[in-house]
Amino acid sequence: MHRKILRAAAVLAGLTMMAADATAAPAAFDRRAWLDDYAALKQGLQQSYANLAWFASPQGGRDLPRLDRRTRRLLLSAGDDEEAAAAILAFVASFHDGHLEALPGFEAGAPGVIVAPPRPEWDQIGAADGCAALGYAPVRPVAYSVPFDALAGSAQESDGLSRVFRAGTVGLPSGGRLGIVRIPRFRPQDAPPAGCIGEWEAWRASGKPLDTDALRDRIQDAWLQTLAAQLKRFQAEGVKAVLVDVGGNSGGNDSGDWSARLFTPREVHAPRMLLSADPSALPYFKEELDGLHQALRDHPQLGPGARQILERAAADFERRKAGLPARHCDLSWVWRERRPWNPQGCSRLIDGGHASGALDYLAPGAVDDAAAAASAFWGARVDALRGAWSGPVYVFVDGKTASSAELFSAELRDNGVARIVGTRSEGDGCGFIDSDAVVQLPHSGLRFHVPNCVRLRADGSDEVAGIAPDLPVLPLPGEDPRSRAARVLGAIDADLGRGAAP
Repeated sequence: MHRKILRAAAVLAGLTMMAADATAAPAAFDRRAWLDDYAALKQGLQQSYANLAWFASPQGGRDLPRLDRRTRRLLLSAGDDEEAAAAILAFVASFHDGHLEALPGFEAGAPGVIVAPPRPEWDQIGAADGCAALGYAPVRPVAYSVPFDALAGSAQESDGLSRVFRAGTVGLPSGGRLGIVRIPRFRPQDAPPAGCIGEWEAWRASGKPLDTDALRDRIQDAWLQTLAAQLKRFQAEGVKAVLVDVGGNSGGNDSGDWSARLFTPREVHAPRMLLSADPSALPYFKEELDGLHQALRDHPQLGPGARQILERAAADFERRKAGLPARHCDLSWVWRERRPWNPQGCSRLIDGGHASGALDYLAPGAVDDAAAAASAFWGARVDALRGAWSGPVYVFVDGKTASSAELFSAELRDNGVARIVGTRSEGDGCGFIDSDAVVQLPHSGLRFHVPNCVRLRADGSDEVAGIAPDLPVLPLPGEDPRSRAARVLGAIDADLGRGAAP
């Protein structure tokens, strides 16, 4: 069952339990209150939902006026709270945006102030317990999303890299071998904890006090270095192409952007990012500006060219921040009509730079201090790893590839580095940047997590539309997974034969 359906079922179950609470008399069904809730939900989406103008366009593939009429009919015909709640949950689910989701209701009688338990004494606990407390545990299987390793002639790497990534090679029908690397999620916390334990023990051996933020950075860097080592191994083995398996990869963090740069020596430009023009954008602008100004203060040795890059980036962010009020507009038109997608029109979206920070690309060495460079271009942290692989690249996606994995796939595709094979991705898009925006309805208490950012594809479309494959390989009725893996292999082999790979 889809996670959103499960979440909606949990919300409905909560409403049912509230209605059945023996300590309170059942309240009469109040249709007017539910209609007011629906109006409040639409108002909240108009204020904060970054993808609303996209879905209100013909390109977005939704008919919001029709959806609005349908939801109102359901609310007007509802006979109880459960039916009314189902109408509103169905309305939200109709966007098919995995980041726009219902949240569980609050516990009845919950205290107004929650006292958090004390943090662990990091210097007093062992590496395994500490890594568990920091959340390092495998929650995604490392197995391939389709069983490439079950094909004849497959060979798996055996030097320990599979702790984080499954990797191996398989023979192509026309000759030569294909290297395959599985990225189950773009978040090191979801990999087996051995990487965290190793870094923790190295830090403890240094005698320095444990800094958990710095530890996370070291683990992230080790994750990227492990991926780069595998790609260099494929290069040394002379495989004809590399297939990156991100089927079922539900996303993660910015490593979806950073990792893309390991697969080519070419320039890789990050996509344009837009933010909801509401207060949720302010923490992001502040964080970016604080980082740029701090880099300028802390690195007086920067040359004039590098300093100019950072100063220009800071000025751009100041201009964007100052322009936020001008992006306010009345988005209620989305429930009455469909307008062509125009993020510069009445969309309540503001330019937020790029998925890589202030800059979409920064040449290695342009800012010779690594920390200063990363303040303007987050991808600078992988400068030493860029181009670990330099041959043809394919990315396997499916209907459960989402979020940061969609960023990775789209970035490689839009920069002409990779071809996409499989089925269209889930279509979650950007999701959240420095925001935990929640719309809560006044009567029912239903709560919804509302995405506040958009990433634009090279053609100007919203990434929430999903990543369409260049080489579609759809499942066939009655087909077993191994047969589908063979068809994926055949599609890539034929594409290489045509010389179509970048």
